[in-house]
Parts: sequence; C-alpha cells; structure tokens
Amino acid sequence: MIIDDVDLSRDSRTVTRHKVGHLLLIGLNRVNKRNAFDVDMREQLALAYGEMERDEEIRCGVLYAHGEHFTGGLDLAQVSDALQGGNGGIPEGGVDWRGFFTAPRTKPVVCALQGWCLTLGIEIALATDIRVAAEDTKFSQMEVSRGIYPFGGATIRFPREVGWGNAMRWILTGDTFDVQEALRIGLVQEVTAVNGQLLRAIEIAKTISTQAPLGVQTALKSATRAVREGEISASKQLVPDLVALLSSEDAVEGRKSFIDRRPANFTGR
Repeated sequence: MIIDDVDLSRDSRTVTRHKVGHLLLIGLNRVNKRNAFDVDMREQLALAYGEMERDEEIRCGVLYAHGEHFTGGLDLAQVSDALQGGNGGIPEGGVDWRGFFTAPRTKPVVCALQGWCLTLGIEIALATDIRVAAEDTKFSQMEVSRGIYPFGGATIRFPREVGWGNAMRWILTGDTFDVQEALRIGLVQEVTAVNGQLLRAIEIAKTISTQAPLGVQTALKSATRAVREGEISASKQLVPDLVALLSSEDAVEGRKSFIDRRPANFTGR
C-alpha cells in the first residue's frame, strides 16, 4: 500500500516503520505466520515505540498490520523459553508498549485492526488510545484454552475499558467474538469496510497531529496519571499543567488563531 507517496511494503523488518508527515506508521510484518509474535518481533515493536518517542517531529503513531490479519498472538513455540526465563523483551532504546516496564509513552497511538486479533493482539490494541477495526475482524482472548492466562495486560485493561462482566465473558471462556460485539462493549471505537481501517486510522491520527502537540501530550499524560495514580493525584496537577501550557508558544498561537479566525500552526514549543 502507498500512503502519501510512501510505499509501506518497502521495509523487511518484522515491525516496519514509515514516517509520514508528523505520523509514524508502525506495521506488524510477519505475514507468513499471521503476524504471530516471536522474540524478534516483540523487540522490534518496543524499538518502534522508542523511535516514536525520541523523534520530536512525530506527534502521533499509527499501529497496523500487513497482510490479512492483525496478529495470531504469541508464537508460543518461539517464545516459551524466553518467557520462562522472565525475558521482558525490552531492548536498549525500546519503550514498553504496555507501559509497565518503562515510562509510559507520551504520544498517542491509533490502532487499525483486521482479520484475526488473538490474545496478545487484544492486549496490544487495549494499550493504544483509539482503535479502528475492519468489519471482518475477529477476536479471542483464548489463553485459558492454552493452559496459561493473559499476562500482557488484558486482566488490567480489559475490565477497565469494557466493564467487568464484558471482560470476564471473553477472558474466562476463550470464546471468539466479532467486531460488532467489540464495538458494543467499547473494545473498538469505529468499524470500517474491509481494507478501510488503516486509512481511517491515519485520518484520525492526522487530525490529532494538527492539534497543539504539548496540549495533546499533556492531556494524554493527565488521563494516564488518573488511571495509574487515581483521580486525586491527577486533579492536583490540572492547574499546574495548564499554567505550564499557557506560557508555551503554541498557547499564544492558539489564542491568535482564535482571534484571527484561522487554523492554528502549532510547532510543539
């Protein structure tokens, strides 16, 4: 696929990276294995998130998958030894997409889903901020059917995102559910036609990237703080964070653009 003159197929890594304007498009790319995660793929995803964090020109990430499926989950035959050894899979320069073993990312991520989204795939999607799914997407949190349990964050994020009963219905049974159920419970925010999910995710990400970067990052940080530390902790930072933003060049530009009735030109300063 070509997006804004960028050929997304021109990258042979198991997790591709393409910079498009202020976006970093991060693609799961182990197509012959239904994008099932081996050790290298886990590390490459962390490195892609690290690249997104360090690049000051990047304002938003888009996580998607090459091929027909988002991911078949973990390739257990490839990663079981690493898991038994307690390997967190976060290489130097990487950022944990879960936000558990490194500092939380500061930039939003929009996720595009299609085909099978199994086990780890649901956990990866839950760790993003906005999720768009093609109408052919199918989900299953089937770890309990394999003698293990969801250890990548589903037991934490799934109940929080969709409610206890909705989460337990799928975590404890391992049953498969379709995209309409995912939309009903709030696992995904939008459903598109097949092959439309990536373009829609990019549209949303581009809209985010036109907003004030410091404002977007502060909003994400505040919401993350409320989830991780509680509402009281987050509320204490509301006014100090606003005061810091008001002294930024982007806040000045935001006020000027409002007065001039024109789109703002934010720089992230």
